[in-house]
This record gives sequence, structure tokens and C-alpha cells, in this order.
Amino acid sequence: MSENKRKIFSGAQKAKLAVEAIKGEKTINQIAQEFGVHPTQVSQWKKELLENAGSLFEGKRGPKPASTQNDPDRLYAKIGQLKLS
Repeated sequence: MSENKRKIFSGAQKAKLAVEAIKGEKTINQIAQEFGVHPTQVSQWKKELLENAGSLFEGKRGPKPASTQNDPDRLYAKIGQLKLS
């Protein structure tokens, strides 16, 4: 009896399959058959992509504000104050 090993798909591959399903050019069964995946899995990846697509664009634009905790000049000034005390 031969053992079938599970296929491991990367995030990029899952996204590609989900996008194919969203496009609607092929049925989910056709996509699943083409890539050797169960149709239920393709549907789950499609649903997950649709639910989480909004979080891709939630980040703010521009550079992140500089953290005052890691500012070297401020830290050296604090060290100097501690040495004088």
C-alpha cells in the first residue's frame, strides 16, 4: 500500500488559487483538479482571502515615527546626567 504525502502549499500558492477562484473564469472544481487540491480547500482559501483582504491596506503611508526610546542622543544625555548625580 502506498502512502500519499500531503502537499504543502506556500502562502503565495494559496493566494494564487484563491484569486483564480475569485475571478470566476473557472469553476472551483476545475481549479481544484488542475492543482490537485480538494474543492473544499479552494473554497476555504477563497473565503479567507475575501475576509482578510481589507487588512492588507490598513497600514499608514509614509515612514514610521522615530521612537523616542531608542534615540541615541537622548540616551547619552541621560547617561551623562546619571554620572553627574
